[in-house]
Amino acid sequence: MPQPQPRLYKVALNGYGRIGRCVLRALCERGAKAGFQVVAINDLADMASLEYLTRFDSTHGRFPGEVRVEGDRLHINDHRIKVLRSAIPEGIDWAGLGVDLVLECSGAFHTRADGQRFLDAGAPRVLFSQPMASEADVDATIVYGINQQKLTGNELLVSAASCTTNCSVPLLRLLDEALGLEYITITTIHSAMNDQPVIDAYHHEDLRRTRSAFQSIIPVSTGLARGIERLLPELAGRIQAKAVRVPTVNVSCLDITMQVARDTDATEINRILREAATSGPLKGLVAYTELPHASCDFNHDPHSAIVDASQTRVSGPRLVNLLAWFDNEWGFANRMLDVADHYLSAVHHPQ
Repeated sequence: MPQPQPRLYKVALNGYGRIGRCVLRALCERGAKAGFQVVAINDLADMASLEYLTRFDSTHGRFPGEVRVEGDRLHINDHRIKVLRSAIPEGIDWAGLGVDLVLECSGAFHTRADGQRFLDAGAPRVLFSQPMASEADVDATIVYGINQQKLTGNELLVSAASCTTNCSVPLLRLLDEALGLEYITITTIHSAMNDQPVIDAYHHEDLRRTRSAFQSIIPVSTGLARGIERLLPELAGRIQAKAVRVPTVNVSCLDITMQVARDTDATEINRILREAATSGPLKGLVAYTELPHASCDFNHDPHSAIVDASQTRVSGPRLVNLLAWFDNEWGFANRMLDVADHYLSAVHHPQ
């Protein structure tokens, strides 16, 4: 007798910008492997723009399938997605949509009170595409490959952290277990983002972000150190981080410097990272390369981190420096799907 097919979970996207569109596209590219489907999108953009930017993406290329609009529905291949236009969570009847999960991709909500607005409007649970303001503002912050097993299914508000946290935490945990990490500094070298103007403009309260995104390397603030400490509390008080934005459209990297507890060399560091990339729980999440790459080679790469072994340095011999690439859009969108899949499995199949 044929086994019954497990039902597809239903999700809604709140916000359909860079991350929202990447999440939908990554879900479509997963095809039959995807355990859920998008049934609704909430965004203030007009339908023509939604269709156009789904079909044509300057960074990731043309959508690999059919995209069209009929009334208030966005058709992706043979799948229909209801499009809603509300500036506030309370403007949507989430329960009426029958969704199992809302993927909050607007980046506009950061507190437990914000999340409660979705729940009060009928959303059964929410997964945020950004770190929340504090640890108390969310039931769990998850970096897939590190702590997704802590999800019980009882959580209502979950964060998928950030692209930089997803890149750094697996590498730091790995090297802390192997060598012991005493002190860490990280510089994020990040592609330009939509909170920067193309030309100088009154655009942001951070004065540096009023400057043209494509004429300068621009230092910006970052919460990466605190984000890492939420996931790896054993490193609390020993991490500092800074960030600069550079004039590229996509793909970023972390320059990580660590003081370790015992002598080592670049050969050992690369061996540890190579083995993690080819076997064990981080395979498929961490990648390793010895080729002479440039950042554009990692556009549309789904890994959380790609270790560039040619850039590993050891001085002292306890001062370690490494470089890890990541597609700050596509890699994170894929991790968000992984967390969503695990989250919904925990809800419907509790251990």
